[in-house]
Amino acid sequence: MDAGLKRDLEAKVYAGERLSREDGIALYESDDLTWLGRLAHHKRTEMNGDRVMFNVNRHLNLTNVCSASCAYCSFQRKPGEKDAYTMRIDEAVAKAKEMEDEQLTELHIVNGLHPSLPWRYYPKVLRELKAALPNVKLKCFTATEVQWFEKISGLPASEILDELMDAGLESLTGGGAEIFDWEVRQHIVDHNCHWEDWSRIHRLAHEKGMKTPATMLYGHIEEPRHRVDHVMRLRELQDETGGFAVFIPLRYQHDFVDSQDGKVRNRIQERTTMAAPAESLKTFAVSRLMFDNVPHLKNFWVMHGLSVAQLSLNFGADDLDGSVVEYKITHDADSYGTPSTMHRDDLLNLIWDAGFQPVERNTRYEVVREYEKPISLAERRSEPQKVWA
Repeated sequence: MDAGLKRDLEAKVYAGERLSREDGIALYESDDLTWLGRLAHHKRTEMNGDRVMFNVNRHLNLTNVCSASCAYCSFQRKPGEKDAYTMRIDEAVAKAKEMEDEQLTELHIVNGLHPSLPWRYYPKVLRELKAALPNVKLKCFTATEVQWFEKISGLPASEILDELMDAGLESLTGGGAEIFDWEVRQHIVDHNCHWEDWSRIHRLAHEKGMKTPATMLYGHIEEPRHRVDHVMRLRELQDETGGFAVFIPLRYQHDFVDSQDGKVRNRIQERTTMAAPAESLKTFAVSRLMFDNVPHLKNFWVMHGLSVAQLSLNFGADDLDGSVVEYKITHDADSYGTPSTMHRDDLLNLIWDAGFQPVERNTRYEVVREYEKPISLAERRSEPQKVWA
């Protein structure tokens, strides 16, 4: 990067000026990762101090049967395939209650676009889950699923959201965003929910008082300019609604053929390489610097690994996803040596080890409990410390 441009970008960041599209592209072109991290950590510290938020949650996928066949997706199955499944409502409740003793605070539910499940199944399952776990917040369904509910029910999204909220819905999930730019999207997405509908549905959710997350799937066939465009669209929508609580960069992952039928469903992996740790850290840093109006930046550790998750806390991230328990959307996390479950104590130690103060939150990013600050570096060096893989 030109030294003058570097000075100008740094000055804008320290002055608190909003970065432009061109600035974002220039930041991605920089190969000075330490510099990017310093700028992002400055911004992160201004917004969130040395606190790292987390929650105790469980991911549930009610069905993997899906009418779409998105090019990057290893999760979807067609009706009748060997490992296709759809949970009964009592089965979903039983799985959720397995974590009741750990003081679960959130259920995160995302599913395939099931071609024959009736619309009424979805509010019914939320009501049963809420009755079984009244203190647990329900964070459920992507905007893509809500658009699917419009199709199968004949109802508008506003009425669908009203009924889901009446059944206990606290927040939508941020999925279905992938990359919004059509230049990329047309090659990776096989459903009809694109920027116009995704933004419409989140705008409606915000109008109804929800705080929702937004995501971006990076590291496949997109270029940095597509990532910047994605962030710019979300930033403009946030200017309008103020309803996004957190932005979550999600690392695209290859299919390691761990399904029972041995099929590789990821159709773009032959021409892609997964983002290396340095690229992930750069993506977190640029995202933090561009998003001056979204308060939190989350690292979903399942998709990045624990070491990169810890490092990202110095590159703009201030939130780690919770205990998770079971995540099926991309791959079995153990393929990367990453555990499938993190308990509260695991998350606390992960955050302390990185030198930050853990803060447990709920779905709306309200503080549940603040924990002690990390012990000093001198004290830590006085005895051997556990090393995370």
